[in-house]
Amino acid sequence: MDWVAKLKWLVFPICLVPLVWLINAVITHQLGPDPANTLTRDLGEWALIFLCISLAVTPARKMTGINKLIRFRRMIGLFALFYAVLHVMAYLAFLLGWQWQTLLEDLYQRPYVMAGAFAILILSVLGATSTKAMMRRLGKKWVKLHKLVYLAAGLAVLHFVWLSKSDYTEAVIFGSVLAGLMLFRLPTKWRRAR
Repeated sequence: MDWVAKLKWLVFPICLVPLVWLINAVITHQLGPDPANTLTRDLGEWALIFLCISLAVTPARKMTGINKLIRFRRMIGLFALFYAVLHVMAYLAFLLGWQWQTLLEDLYQRPYVMAGAFAILILSVLGATSTKAMMRRLGKKWVKLHKLVYLAAGLAVLHFVWLSKSDYTEAVIFGSVLAGLMLFRLPTKWRRAR
């Protein structure tokens, strides 16, 4: 077993720590006066954090020269999807009470819900096509498809910005991190274009 495989056994439970912390916060009533909203928001934030971490793997690999870091990207990206799905489930269960009519109204009337819905749809497609079998089946199309992760991240940040009603600090941080990760790719794109 190489060091990457060993490290994966450590990274996997670390990625579950936010969920364990949130479950404990629910059980011990530490989510404040509006626990449903706090839980939903925190799950969404963790989805965005893991999405940014997954996008940071390639720059980290290029800066450190440790090519094996790329083997963590899929797992971290799937955790982003995992927390995004939990975010949606919490929204449906605790904020909407499984009222599908209300969901349709929110999609129509609230742009941040639409942005979030498109982001989760893209992440779901990327998650479903993240297997080695799908990589072989799609060939070069797989790379193009998975570049949509940047669109999903942009939509997720937009969703977060629209939800931030007064304090935009976190939204600015997430937006800055995403912008930095996208700017890191520009020199590579420019060299390929030349």
